[in-house]
Amino acid sequence: MTEWSTPHLKVILIGNSGVGKSSFMTRFVDYRFTNLYRATIGVDFFAKEITIDKRSVILQIWDTAGTERFHSLGTTLYRGAHCCLLVFDVTSSISFDALDVWKKEFLVQACPSDPTAFPFIVIGNKIDLDHREVSPNKAQQWCSEIGAEYFECSAKEDIGVDVTFHSAARAALQYLKSHQVENGEDVQIIQKQDKKPNKKCYC
Repeated sequence: MTEWSTPHLKVILIGNSGVGKSSFMTRFVDYRFTNLYRATIGVDFFAKEITIDKRSVILQIWDTAGTERFHSLGTTLYRGAHCCLLVFDVTSSISFDALDVWKKEFLVQACPSDPTAFPFIVIGNKIDLDHREVSPNKAQQWCSEIGAEYFECSAKEDIGVDVTFHSAARAALQYLKSHQVENGEDVQIIQKQDKKPNKKCYC
């Protein structure tokens, strides 16, 4: 990665189906919200250029399907990620309890070079709804245990969306600088992270 190049940061959204991953991504990229989303089939991808600490970066956002039949895609989709967003619905304790499984599965399939330093950000979505089942304290306690940032958000009301993605981009950029700067090349959409920096996979 040269000084003049624009870093490409791969960010993954994972979590149970129906927690609002697509809505969250679309609110950030297209500044809109709709209740008419279809279920994600496999994966959706968007890219957006933003400025982080006075530097332009290309944020490549991958929205994965939260259904069992698409879990086999994980290795290809997760590989080369620089930050992972774990999304749950604050009105669904089931979606929150599933985050630990999602996190472990991501680390197994992504195989980051330094799992203990890989950045995770947790999103408690749908705070605009009543009858929440997961308290802010419960979510924050779990995030503290795993060393992740936590944001309470609403894609519908546009609460916390931009700040979450900017924090993800900042964490991803720091991870990139710490673990891939020795590569000396621009980061592509999917790049295998292992001990052979010249071996790339563009699957």
